[in-house]
Amino acid sequence: MRLQNQLMISEPLTGGRALVLGAGGAVGIAWLAGLAAGLRDAGIDLNEADRIVGTSAGSAVGAVLRTGQDLDRLASPPPRPEAGAASPDFALMAQVFGILGDPAREPAAARRDVGALALAADALPAETHVTRMGRIVGAVDWPDRDLRITTVDVETGERQVWDRASGVPLADAVASSTAVPGAFQPVPIGGRRYMDGAIGFGANADLAAGADVLVLVEPLAHVMPPGPVSGKTVRIGPDAASRQAFGDNLGDLARWPDSYRAGRAQAVEAAEILRPIW
Repeated sequence: MRLQNQLMISEPLTGGRALVLGAGGAVGIAWLAGLAAGLRDAGIDLNEADRIVGTSAGSAVGAVLRTGQDLDRLASPPPRPEAGAASPDFALMAQVFGILGDPAREPAAARRDVGALALAADALPAETHVTRMGRIVGAVDWPDRDLRITTVDVETGERQVWDRASGVPLADAVASSTAVPGAFQPVPIGGRRYMDGAIGFGANADLAAGADVLVLVEPLAHVMPPGPVSGKTVRIGPDAASRQAFGDNLGDLARWPDSYRAGRAQAVEAAEILRPIW
C-alpha cells in the first residue's frame, strides 16, 4: 500500500471555514453527532466547511458528516463487542495520561512510551475495531471534499494525517484515529501500527491553519486546555447537561442515547453562537 506523506497533505488553508472535531470516546461520538444533527435542523450545516479535521471520536463523526449521511442514525449505539472480547484496561489508560502529562518527559518520547504500552495491552483486536468503526462510519469511499483524519504512529510517536489521497480505506483510517491504548489494539496500516490521534496532539486544530473561521468542537473541552488556534475561532464544548449525560466512563455505550440527545439539545444554543459567522 502506498501511503501519502503527511507533510504533502497538511497544507494550510487560504481562507474559508474549517471544522475541527475532537476526541471524547463513545459518548463523544454520540454527542458530536447529536450536536451536528441539531445544528443542521437549525439551518447550520457543518458539512459546508471547506475543511473538516477529525480526531478520535471526531474522525467518526467527521466521516459521517462529510459523506452526507443522516446523522440521526447515530442516535443509537453500535452493537457491543462480542462475548469474550477484552475489556478496556482502565489502569493502563490512567498510566497513559500520567505519561503524557509528565512535564519532565520529551513529548515525542512520551508518545513512543505510550505506543509501547498500546502494543503490549490485551485489548480489543484491531480487525474487530475496524469492523465496528466501519459500521459507525456507514460509508466505504472517502468523500470528494476535504476531510483529514489524524492518528499517531506507535513506534515513532509522530502524527500521521490521512485523507482521500492517502490510499487508506476510510474505516481503517477512522479505526486508527480511535484506537485508544488499553481499549483497542493499534491498527496496522501499510506495515506500521497506529493509535488514537489525540495522543499528545489534542484536537489537532493546527491542521486548520489559514482558515478565516474555525469552529472547534471538543467533547472534552471541559478537561483539556485549548491548543493554539488562529483567525476567528469559536470553541464549543459540552454544557452541564451534556457532561452529566457522559458519566464517568467515556466508553460506556449505555450513555450513548442520552449523550446524543444532550448534543441535540445543546445545538439550540450553539446555533445562535454560530449563526453570525457560519
